[in-house]
Amino acid sequence: MLLELKRIEVPPGQRVLLQEVSWEEFERILEELGDQRSARIAYDNGTLEIMTPLPEHEANKEVIGDLIKALLEELEIEFLTLGSTTFKNQEMLKGIEPDQCFYIQNESRIRGKKRLDLSVDPPPDLALEIDLTSRTHPSIYQALGVPELWRFEKGNLQINVLRNGQYEVSERGEIFANLPIAQVIPQYREQSDIIGRNAALKAFRQWIKQQIG
Repeated sequence: MLLELKRIEVPPGQRVLLQEVSWEEFERILEELGDQRSARIAYDNGTLEIMTPLPEHEANKEVIGDLIKALLEELEIEFLTLGSTTFKNQEMLKGIEPDQCFYIQNESRIRGKKRLDLSVDPPPDLALEIDLTSRTHPSIYQALGVPELWRFEKGNLQINVLRNGQYEVSERGEIFANLPIAQVIPQYREQSDIIGRNAALKAFRQWIKQQIG
């Protein structure tokens, strides 16, 4: 399978599905692909998806990720961002690489750790997915127990909160329950295309200060 994998070229915005992939094969494929790659993977009970994001996808990921970081910094909340780290659980036969993820409530529990094991470590508190190619796999995040999944698609931000093992759409979520995040984040992401990233982030920080002032 690894020989075949080397021959596969996934154009940006496209995906490849491999069926009947064992956990051992999944682990070997991850090792073969390595960390320095643009492709993202998702593994669910033997089905492996490999997707290469579009440039627009990456631009949205970076800007929205920066807005979330600015929000946490202005609120003086300690956090750790792990980007597109591979999160997996062998017992569940599931694995996923979010576009961006954050440890917030559980930051202190994984602080300083070089490797994470979801059989003992908590999952990220917040995962971000940019849905330009319908890649998001809510069922995997749900099974792994990620408390909030943010999905950005067609200029809209959908906040999904895990309640009783199922995701429910929420206007504000629980991490930033006092702020209208679902409306404001897309506004400043759009502003970054008009006035530039730095100017948009500065304006966003000013907005946060007004809300908490």
